[in-house]
Amino acid sequence: MRPTLLVSLIAAGLLSVDAHALDLLQVYKEALVNDPVFASARASREAGGEKETQGRAGLLPTVGVSGSYTRSTFSSESSGVLTADRSFRTNGYTVSLSQPLFRWANWEQYQQGKLSVAASEAQFAQAQQDLIVRVSQAYFDVLAAQDAVASVQAQKTAITEQLAAAKRNFEVGTATITDTHEAQARFDLAVAQELAAQNDLEVKRTALQQIIGKPAGALSILRPGVKINPPNPTQVDKWVESAEQQNFGVVGQQMALEIAQREIKKNRAGHLPTVDLVASRSHSNQTGSTLTTAGSTSDNNSIGVQWNIPLFAGFAVTSKVRESIALEDKARNDLESAKRTAAQGARQAYLGVNSGLAQVKALEAAEVSSQSALDSNRLGYQVGVRINIDVLNAQQQLYSTRQSLAKARYDTIVNGLKLKSAAGTLKEEDVVQVNGLLKH
Repeated sequence: MRPTLLVSLIAAGLLSVDAHALDLLQVYKEALVNDPVFASARASREAGGEKETQGRAGLLPTVGVSGSYTRSTFSSESSGVLTADRSFRTNGYTVSLSQPLFRWANWEQYQQGKLSVAASEAQFAQAQQDLIVRVSQAYFDVLAAQDAVASVQAQKTAITEQLAAAKRNFEVGTATITDTHEAQARFDLAVAQELAAQNDLEVKRTALQQIIGKPAGALSILRPGVKINPPNPTQVDKWVESAEQQNFGVVGQQMALEIAQREIKKNRAGHLPTVDLVASRSHSNQTGSTLTTAGSTSDNNSIGVQWNIPLFAGFAVTSKVRESIALEDKARNDLESAKRTAAQGARQAYLGVNSGLAQVKALEAAEVSSQSALDSNRLGYQVGVRINIDVLNAQQQLYSTRQSLAKARYDTIVNGLKLKSAAGTLKEEDVVQVNGLLKH
């Protein structure tokens, strides 16, 4: 049986796509539901969405009701004679309303609340993009590990045939014992490599399971000879510019800077007066008193404006302003750091995609050359112009080239997703597009 046929059979046994194989889009949807990191980000966004409501509360009126009920007893005596013994009750309530008319700190807090909501949305969008990259990376890591297992098993099978041929040739006297020893050494090495590859495959499957919360089972593989599109636009500066403006990490830091600037204004408002509209209604009902048994009822309504001018607070306001100015400077530097990180990530991913495309093209040519070299060495061995080690080296070169080619394709695809994530443009539609490269 020819080694090329053996490779096909073993790969089909390990990597066959049946009706139950999961593709990348299905795995991604599983991760949307089961990944705890993404679930945490979703809960954080829901919590952050309440900041606007909490900030608005400082601009809206507050209404409260208070009340009391009291039962009193009164007794008196003179010269040991009881002269009075009675009880009476007092109950009442007060309804109060306060509407801020001028509270600059409350207004700034409301603006901070809206910015916090926007920051929460940016953080959630970043978490969703990170999930796409993590799922894709884990998915193609499993495929690469499967390729490694298939390659080493195919190589072991081919070496087994070469070992058997070397033994037969030695028995009939057409080859030396050296050929047998070389083939045996390669076979033992292939066994060790197979164990390592199977262990690595299990590790990669476990990493994918950690994201989706259950074993993934069989996964869809790339279509043979799949073509990967280059980045669009083709200029790296376009990607870097997008990263510096649209990357969600940058957007989040921009929101943090604006929140810090609002914090300065809010703390400075500690020097400003406050004005509130206040209104109240009180009702009291008393059945008697210590002086008389007659009851009384009273109602009191009031409305007015209440103002307050802060004069001195132990330098606390000034200290808070200085603190918020320092924190604003920190936020500004964090924003610059986020921009540089996003730009560097875009450059690295862009170079990774272009380098990967070049590697894929070179390895495709190397695969053809390696196959031709193997065929030539095998024929030369049969006619006696090549030795066994030449055939073994050619076999190893072919399988290594095929494995490197598959790995280069996986890395190029993942780098393409990382490039879009760095630029802030990665969406679920990109997962669908990559999913179209798989067998279904």
